[in-house]
Amino acid sequence: MGILDSLENSPELKGMLGQLGAAVIPVVLGEVMGNGGQGGLSAIVAKLEQAGLGEQVKSWIGAGQNLPITAEQLQQVLGSDTVKQLAARFNIPVDQLSQVLAQQLPGAVDSASPNGKLPHTA
Repeated sequence: MGILDSLENSPELKGMLGQLGAAVIPVVLGEVMGNGGQGGLSAIVAKLEQAGLGEQVKSWIGAGQNLPITAEQLQQVLGSDTVKQLAARFNIPVDQLSQVLAQQLPGAVDSASPNGKLPHTA
């Protein structure tokens, strides 16, 4: 099971975006974390740390509770243009996309780093 598989059945996502949106969010998150234009998980983590969100990132990678990130913080890190492009590509309102990604990214990074370290391929 991939780190994004469980998101497709998340009641939280289905409530916010409906079934189409819930099915699309794992793909969008994969774009953000994977080989999309953002450069992969390590690049996203580096961008978050450079933006002063290192404490949050450490909580996601390490053991314990994941600290939250706001939709606005995530949008600043990814860039408004990137978020707008993803939202347009998947036909999801920008505000909703940013909010859901901010809610899901900590858990996705946490799942991708089960031993407290990012995978070498990230």
